[in-house]
Amino acid sequence: MINKLKKYLPASILDRYHLFLAHAAAWRYGRPSEKLIVIGVTGTNGKSTTCNLIARILEESGYKVGMTTTVNFRIAGKEWLNPYKMTMLGRSRLQKMLADMVGAGCRYAVIETSSEGIKQHRHAAVNYDVAVFTNLTPEHIESHGGFENYKAAKGQLFAKLAREKMKKIAGFTAKKTAVINLNDKHAGYFLSFPVPAKVGFSVEGKPAAAAEGLTDMVAAKDVQLSAKGSTFTVGGEAFSLKLPGAFNVENALAAIAVGRVLGLAPEVMVRALSKVEVVPGRMEFIDAGQPFSVLVDYAPEPESFRKLYEAVALFPKKRVIHVLGSCGGGRDVDRRPVLGRLAARNADIVIVTNEDPYDDDPGQIIKEVAAGAIEAGKVLDKDLFLVLDREEALNKAVALAEAGDMVIATGKGAEQAIVTAGGVKLPWDERKKLSEAIRRRFAGH
Repeated sequence: MINKLKKYLPASILDRYHLFLAHAAAWRYGRPSEKLIVIGVTGTNGKSTTCNLIARILEESGYKVGMTTTVNFRIAGKEWLNPYKMTMLGRSRLQKMLADMVGAGCRYAVIETSSEGIKQHRHAAVNYDVAVFTNLTPEHIESHGGFENYKAAKGQLFAKLAREKMKKIAGFTAKKTAVINLNDKHAGYFLSFPVPAKVGFSVEGKPAAAAEGLTDMVAAKDVQLSAKGSTFTVGGEAFSLKLPGAFNVENALAAIAVGRVLGLAPEVMVRALSKVEVVPGRMEFIDAGQPFSVLVDYAPEPESFRKLYEAVALFPKKRVIHVLGSCGGGRDVDRRPVLGRLAARNADIVIVTNEDPYDDDPGQIIKEVAAGAIEAGKVLDKDLFLVLDREEALNKAVALAEAGDMVIATGKGAEQAIVTAGGVKLPWDERKKLSEAIRRRFAGH
């Protein structure tokens, strides 16, 4: 009933309704965030990986940790994939999850905090102690009514952090702290909020925001990137990361900065990060014994595409075969041809397919992505293929792959559903579908 009424309610009334639900849910579950040290991670890209890295260094330090991300959930060592197709849980689910963390004896909660979630006040009744800004590029622009509104939504997390009371958990007083990526051109905006403590992180040699007013600084030096991961030093400590790509160095720096804020030992952080093999659906390789590599990555928007291809360039390979689509539901329509152009310029073969159409026409989305690929020089049915059924598209990529090639599938990662018209969720796991496609191709070999 309420979902039908939402269409007719004025925006101001709907806004108050969302805010009421947030506080009602917190009250119902005993205001659990007051019993946890809460770390929120926001930005466009890298949020899920950063959350996972923060959780790992906290666990390596001996603490029980809870975590909610686009990809996965974690409570006191138990982990499972996010089945909801939501980056940030709804108000009631989020408060229940926090209460479950308290019940499991967790001291820390790490919450991936999205602009959409902030817009709907899902963060409103959560008392955050640390807020992390990863980076900012255009995304969800239609939903927010422009880039500045999108940026301002992210900023609300830091404004909230600045005005909330500190709390003491197990004898530790959590000072409200903003952790900011100084290499991002929007860093100055996020540093402008009057948060009591501000910690910056950056990669040496890259353009960085002015560091005035920082209480601490985490800088990576001697960065070396390879297909096996990366190495770098921070404050004289040598870090080794198995996750490939320059962007994962920034994600690791964010986690190290949070560890410094929380007083964690550097050698423990070194050990924790060296153990991380993969974050589900993020630069995840599928190995079913095939003579070519297969890579699954979430990468939904242009900047994440660029960073993905920078990482892919580190790997030895012959041809690149890229399977991609673009999201429906009014999500950033303008980026569709941009994704097609980027894929065409970086891949030898491009296969455009369905992703999450919601109520949009999936065939039309595919045509718009393909238009960008054609503009960049790809030829239909030669090195560009349009395949409506996503499973069929993955099968085609695997069938075309030769020894030494690299197949990339983007847009889904480890998501557990494809969302179609009317919000219908079709069960899906890209990694399993690719494994099955490989096994079918090589059955009997």
